[in-house]
Amino acid sequence: MRVGVGYDVHPLVSGRRLVLGGVAIPFEKGLDGHSDADVLVHAIVDALLGASGLGDIGLHFPSSDPRYKDISSVALLRHVASLLRTQGWLVCNVDVSIVAERPKLSPFIPEMRGIIGEALGIDADLVSVKSTTSKGLGFLGRGEGIAAHAVALVEKAGEDRRAGGR
Repeated sequence: MRVGVGYDVHPLVSGRRLVLGGVAIPFEKGLDGHSDADVLVHAIVDALLGASGLGDIGLHFPSSDPRYKDISSVALLRHVASLLRTQGWLVCNVDVSIVAERPKLSPFIPEMRGIIGEALGIDADLVSVKSTTSKGLGFLGRGEGIAAHAVALVEKAGEDRRAGGR
């Protein structure tokens, strides 16, 4: 079994829709980025790639590549899930914390969990999504952006853990 950690942050700007966990959330601003800028999914992607030793999101989906302009981050997550499976990795669970002063995200979390679970091919109960604020501190506390921290646990398919997987 291996653990990976992911982190992402994007600034909030006018003229973009806000997408978190694959859910379009009604809000006056959205996240700025090359793709749909879904920080929650980006953090999960990095956690999964890190756990499996397959690099990071920038390696697989560089912002310099026009193919990824405005792409759904959930499509990127599906691609990463497929890549992990071809490398013999199984996703055990993911846990994500979103840091945002506004909007209130708790009403959208069940849908986020379902979308992420479906993209990863795991049950939604293996996906934890939580939200918190920065208590008004720093750029996140001033409402200038949204961040997400993720942890993912993966294991090699068919390995005997008693032997350390070797």
